[in-house]
Amino acid sequence: MFHPLLEGIVIGFTIAVLMGPAFFSLIQTSVYRGLYSGLLLALGIFFSDAVLLLLCYLGASQIIYEGQNSLVFGMIGGTILIIYGIVTFRRKVHLNGEFIQQVNKPGPITYILKGFFLNFANPFIWIFWMGVVVGVTSNFGVNTTSIYLFFTGILVTTFSTDFLKCFISHKIKQYLNPKVLATINHLVGLTLIIFGIVLIIRVLINFAGLS
Repeated sequence: MFHPLLEGIVIGFTIAVLMGPAFFSLIQTSVYRGLYSGLLLALGIFFSDAVLLLLCYLGASQIIYEGQNSLVFGMIGGTILIIYGIVTFRRKVHLNGEFIQQVNKPGPITYILKGFFLNFANPFIWIFWMGVVVGVTSNFGVNTTSIYLFFTGILVTTFSTDFLKCFISHKIKQYLNPKVLATINHLVGLTLIIFGIVLIIRVLINFAGLS
């Protein structure tokens, strides 16, 4: 009974070490804005994973990656990443006592939406989930208890590991100085910009090859 659940946990740990845009933003947010803000971002990532898993399970991914739709969704996703990257790179950071503050602190919904769309716009996550869904349905069948246990194991594990990332990042922020914080801002910003550019280039190449 617990075998599918354990398999889901293993896959969840695999996702946890994927260093995509959401991973870097999660670390950065926990350092700059605190544990609560980091957890809100992690919650957005969790919702995104759940939606992606459901879409792949229902076969909606075929619509998104079919013909001209792939170009549209790819361009939108790449643009979102680039915009987040530019904003992150240029963000001003102020050190006030033991707490790190930034200008124009967003509300809770903003963090959740940011986590959702950063994860949702990553094509590697789409590919990963599609591969997982195809594999697990071929092993356990469709609409079975094993399927639901497997998916539960994945989602619970990914959220738990994201929580751990937030907690560790929040704890080490007291050892960081303004220079290190500025470097983190620049690295995260550049990482997001690069991910966005690569996504757009790959989409254009794939679309040109299909034309």
